[in-house]
Amino acid sequence: MTETADARPEKLRERTCIGCRRRCSPTDLLRMTVSEGLVLPDPDRRAPGRGAHLHPAIECFELAVRRKAFPRAFKVQGPLDVTGLREYVAQRDKQEAVQKAATRPSAAV
Repeated sequence: MTETADARPEKLRERTCIGCRRRCSPTDLLRMTVSEGLVLPDPDRRAPGRGAHLHPAIECFELAVRRKAFPRAFKVQGPLDVTGLREYVAQRDKQEAVQKAATRPSAAV
């Protein structure tokens, strides 16, 4: 009996955050693309072109900016405009903090 391609174990998909360099599932990371020198968030993961991944946390964003990781990740020359992405990440980071606080059990008195 011959083995088919379906018989091999499923390969786990992972991507690397360009900020902290940790490997995670693509669902835990924000995909980004570049269009006309602007780094744009791609939360639906459907935009065409080369993508890069980042944790949706301001700390990882700041690390990526400090390391100048955006041009390297997208393989482009020169600086990229990340102001729109900064606002998106800050807003999403704030929303996640509010959700965590809302789901945290209250302290017993």
